[in-house]
Parts: sequence; structure tokens; C-alpha cells
Amino acid sequence: MDTLIIKDINNKTMQTAGEIIRGGGVVAFPTETVYGLGASAYDDAAVKKIYEAKGRPSDNPLIVHVADVCDVETVAREIPWNAKKILESFAPGPFTIILKKKDGISDTVTAGLDTVGIRIPSHPVAREFIRACGVPIAAPSANLSGKPSPTRAEHVIHDMLGRIDAIICGGDASVGVESTIIDLTADVPTILRPGGITLEDLKKVCTNVEVDRHVLEAVAAAEQPKCPGMKYKHYAPDADVTVVEGELSACEKKIKELVKREKEGGKTVGVLAAADADFGADLFISSGKDNREFARVLFDALRSFDKNGIQTVLVQLSSNDEYSLAVKNRLYKSAGNKIIFV
Repeated sequence: MDTLIIKDINNKTMQTAGEIIRGGGVVAFPTETVYGLGASAYDDAAVKKIYEAKGRPSDNPLIVHVADVCDVETVAREIPWNAKKILESFAPGPFTIILKKKDGISDTVTAGLDTVGIRIPSHPVAREFIRACGVPIAAPSANLSGKPSPTRAEHVIHDMLGRIDAIICGGDASVGVESTIIDLTADVPTILRPGGITLEDLKKVCTNVEVDRHVLEAVAAAEQPKCPGMKYKHYAPDADVTVVEGELSACEKKIKELVKREKEGGKTVGVLAAADADFGADLFISSGKDNREFARVLFDALRSFDKNGIQTVLVQLSSNDEYSLAVKNRLYKSAGNKIIFV
């Protein structure tokens, strides 16, 4: 398959992308979180092409993207008061709300569930693209299933060239991790996946908010995941990832020990850490000054380790702030829960 690369963003190229979607095609597009891989949420055959392109398990539901708040009612059967408050406070933005779905949304999108995740991205190109399509867009992240999500167009081109119809290049993602997912079909609003809208943000709007136990662990094989990223090992590079978590100096000491051991075993070693210490690694990448910055650089760093032939990656996780839950969620799953607490 020839993949159209769209670099010049204008009305004509967006209309071309919209025509591809309406014709049953698949188009990758930028958002503020990560790049998405989109098809019409009304077209079952097109949605199946997303799963094929990604190699994604069919029981893993997709999120439906719309351009404006008024479009939510085209996807959801009803919009409860807490959903209206969250939309009023944060839309458009890096969050997804789970509501009861309307008929017409493909069962392939929702993996057979009666609920649907709905998102209004804030990225101007994403919203222009969705409007040009004229239909709600079902879209997971635009990467091969299980691999680090794409935060740059080059990541999408690496994973999806020849697999999909078009890729819209719209710069680097500003948030860097997928949207916060809030289940509003339960008695208490529940975070199923942390992201750019934090627990603290949500508590300012809905005082009673819970965090699902699967945020820092995987859904069991027999369970049906309610949203993307809950069940399978996710966000994982080819390299073997271990998270070293705890007080800063203790983490530095442990990572140095592990680097030495791995290199003596003949492995190439990368370190992702806030501290610019001499770890003795083959490749060091800074995770930044806080977890907001860590989230923004995380997936690009994991891809960079693979690009440079790194076999073992050691990640320092020391600071706690509003963004730490989102970072932990991605790191624990990319490491397959291989965590050393010090």
C-alpha cells in the first residue's frame, strides 16, 4: 500500500484526508497527547483496518474523537451532569469520558461493550481533520500494538508506512502520553488511565473521584478491558526495561550497580533519569525536571534507545507530583512490571 504523507496542512489537504476517511480508509493524525490512527466510527470494515495495521487485539476498545462539545451527543446516549461539568471545565483537552454509546457506533470500536470513550482533542490540526471527515473518528495511538506510542510524525512513518492510507504530519505532541480516561458510567467517576488531566484537576470539578486498581497493574487475561492500555503489556521498546523507584540518591546508586552488571554481561545499556550523574551507560537521556516533562519525553526516549541498539534500559523514578501517576502507569506497563524499589 502506498501511504500519502501530508506535510502541508491546508483546507485542500484536509479535505483529501476527509475523503480518504469517508471512502473507508485509515489516516494517522496529530493530537496534543500522541498521534492517532483514525477511521470512521460508523464504518466497521474501516475500523477493522486499524486493528490490522496495528496488530491490535480485537478485545481492546478504541476511543471516538469528535471536534466539538456539541458533537458528544452524536456518540453518547445521554450526557450526565458530571460529564457536562468535566466537558465545561476541560474540553477540548487531553481527556476521554466513557459514556453509554448510541446505536450506529461500530461494535468493533467498543469491542462489544455498551459504552464508548469520547474525546475532543485540543490540537488544531486534529479538530480541522475531524471536521473535514464529517464523521466521528475512532482512533487508538498510531503505533504497532504494544510499542511506545508515537509523539512525532517520524514515529508514525516508521511504524505505519505502507500499512495505512495517509499520515498527517503536525509537529510534536505537547503532552506526550495518552489522554486521561474517566469512566462516568459507574456510581463514582473513575480514572481508568491517567494522563494530561490529573486526579487533582478532576477533584476540583467532581470531589468524589476514584482511581481504578488496574492503573498500576494489568487486567487479568479473563477480564474484559474497559479502555485501551489496561490489559496487555504496553508502550514497550524492543529493549528490556527495568524501573528503579525510590529516593534519588538510592536510585542513582542502584542504577550504577545495574549498569555495571549488565555491561559485564555484554549488554548495551541505556539510562533514562532526571539526575545527570555518571551512570557509565552507553546512552543517557534526561527525563527532565519534573514528571510533566518526563511524560512529554518518555515515548520518544524509549524509541531512541531502540534506534541506538540499546538492549537494556534502566529508568529512574524518584519524584512525586500530580503527573507521577501518568508516568508510573506507562513505565510499569513498558517494563512489564519489572520494578526495583530502593
